[in-house]
Amino acid sequence: MDPRRRAAELFEEAYEAQMRGDLQEAVRLYERSLALHPTAEAHTFMGWTYSFLGDLDEAIACCKRAIEVDPSFGNPYNDIGAYLIERGELDAAIPWLEKAKRAPRYAAPQFPRFNLGRVYVAKEMLSAAVREFEEALDVQPGYEPAVRAIAAVRRRLN
Repeated sequence: MDPRRRAAELFEEAYEAQMRGDLQEAVRLYERSLALHPTAEAHTFMGWTYSFLGDLDEAIACCKRAIEVDPSFGNPYNDIGAYLIERGELDAAIPWLEKAKRAPRYAAPQFPRFNLGRVYVAKEMLSAAVREFEEALDVQPGYEPAVRAIAAVRRRLN
C-alpha cells in the first residue's frame, strides 16, 4: 500500500480514537501515521491529543513540528496560542494568534480572532476584544461564541 494512503488511514483511525476518548491509542496511531508520512495535520492533532492528556509542553512541541512541515497551516499557530492562554501566558499567546490570523491555509479562521478577543478581555482591553470578536464574525457569520462574547463585553462597557 502507498505510504501516504496508509498514513491517511492511520490519521483517520487516530482521530476516531481521540474522539472516543482513547487518547493513548490516538497518540500511538498518530505516531504511526507520522512515521509513514509526516503532515502538519497529524502533528497538530497529536498535539491536541496531548493537550487532552494535560501535557501542554508536548502539545506545543507537536504544533511547532507541524509548523516546520507546513508553515502555511494555521491550526498549529492558533493551538499554541490557546495552550499558552490555558497556562495564563497571555502576552506570549498574542504573536501566535496573530500568525494564525495571517495563515493562508486555515479552515476555521474565526478561532484565532476569538482567542485574541479572549486574551484582550482578560487584559481588560475591551475595545480590542470587541474588534477581534467582530472579526471572528466577519469570517464566520453567526459564530455563536463571538456573538455571546460581544454581548458580554458590551454589558461590561455600559
